[in-house]
Amino acid sequence: MADGSVNLPPGFHFSPTDEELVLHFLYSKISLLPCHPNIIPDLDISVSDPWELKGKALSSGNQYYFFTKVNENRTTRSGYWKEIGLTESIVSAADKKVGIKKYLVFNIGEAPEGAETSWIMQEYQFCSSGCNTTSHRSTRRRRKPEQSQSKWALCRVYERNRDSQQEVNCYDDDDDDSRTELSWLDEVFWSLDDDLEEINLTYY
Repeated sequence: MADGSVNLPPGFHFSPTDEELVLHFLYSKISLLPCHPNIIPDLDISVSDPWELKGKALSSGNQYYFFTKVNENRTTRSGYWKEIGLTESIVSAADKKVGIKKYLVFNIGEAPEGAETSWIMQEYQFCSSGCNTTSHRSTRRRRKPEQSQSKWALCRVYERNRDSQQEVNCYDDDDDDSRTELSWLDEVFWSLDDDLEEINLTYY
């Protein structure tokens, strides 16, 4: 970013759709195209813990946005980001798959014994199959994403409000008095199931 500022001025709110994040911001990044406005900074995910993102990432409300190089090592000084096995396909208005969104939770401590926190990250990656970029980008100076020297992801980080959670119970098929209280992470799966149009669940 030219001016080094990562915060929006008063009165402005950055609230893009998943499609806009992938096609306008992430595609421009990996294709080495100019992006206007150029407001999302680059950030090494291992340098900062999630509560240290203020002043480093683009801040909008309680959410932080930044680009980072795709890396399986998501370890920071205090912990690590762990995938929770939830992946969403990002579909364009033309009904084409243009990207994927992975969900991760920040754990304090060393893997795999870390303790879960309320910090969530949505990691966006571009998917070139089925994406006709000529319809929304000039062909001049355009490079195919797979030819880019670095593979980038766009991340959105926010802290889940534990106080707003409601107790959720799961009953077995025998309809008896035994019940199991779901963790907040289990609630993520249930709540997202109502909102997302296309979800692929993968359990590790």
